Amino acid sequence: MPAHPLPRRRVLSLLGAITVPAAFAAPGGLPAPAAHTDSSPEFERVRQHLFGSRPITATPSRVELFVPLRAAFGASVPVKVVSKLPQTPALYVRRLYLVVDKNPAPVVAVLDLTPELGQADFETRLRVDEYSHVRAIAELSDGQLHMDSRYVKVSGGCSAPPNRERPDLIGKTILRLPEGVKTGAPTPAEVQVIHPNDTGFELNHVTVMFIPPHYVRELHVTWNGRRLFDAELTFAIAENPMLRFHFVPRGPGELRAEVDDTKGLHYSGRLLID
Repeated sequence: MPAHPLPRRRVLSLLGAITVPAAFAAPGGLPAPAAHTDSSPEFERVRQHLFGSRPITATPSRVELFVPLRAAFGASVPVKVVSKLPQTPALYVRRLYLVVDKNPAPVVAVLDLTPELGQADFETRLRVDEYSHVRAIAELSDGQLHMDSRYVKVSGGCSAPPNRERPDLIGKTILRLPEGVKTGAPTPAEVQVIHPNDTGFELNHVTVMFIPPHYVRELHVTWNGRRLFDAELTFAIAENPMLRFHFVPRGPGELRAEVDDTKGLHYSGRLLID
């Protein structure tokens, strides 16, 4: 099956429109104990909304998720997704969903991927609002769904104020190759956008007013004009949104990122490779 990005309006509704009731706490005010493989009422709603009755294999046989059990800072929780399947035209990860069950908008990112990546491994940093399962769901090109999940003990991520020391740099888009070029093989790359990614839940302690939401909504990355991936993002991506990924360079060319935020501002960055 060919890769078809989700219609933009549908993706945005999935990312921002799901609301859930508050979860009940265990005696003493702490969340009830949970296993990594447990479900939750919030996730069951998300699952029905995204996938209906389609089966999801909840094992790390195709996709594995790495998240610290106790993150140091809820506003910047490192997340790594490792695919056990090479990206080939015959079979590849077509779409990757990141879900944080207890966040105000549980679906925090949807990435549409292509075989041009070579390997569907991704790293980023998320905001986690309270003790919650974090999930990675990989949809393969043949329709299979595979999921891995971790229960993370951290809170306060969506209300933590961002750093505002250099507002003049907002929108600067940086592309890097941390390990250099590996011609003809999956090459690690990184894209980062300098941006506060305001959630709308942060309080300005001077005005005692909530800071309006302003975050990176779309990120499109290409290599020599060929699509690598498209990402629909939410405020749950940490300040200065960053994605580490792979692509397969076959000679010189241009790695390019196009970025849009919720105020309609557009940014771009490029890296020329000899």
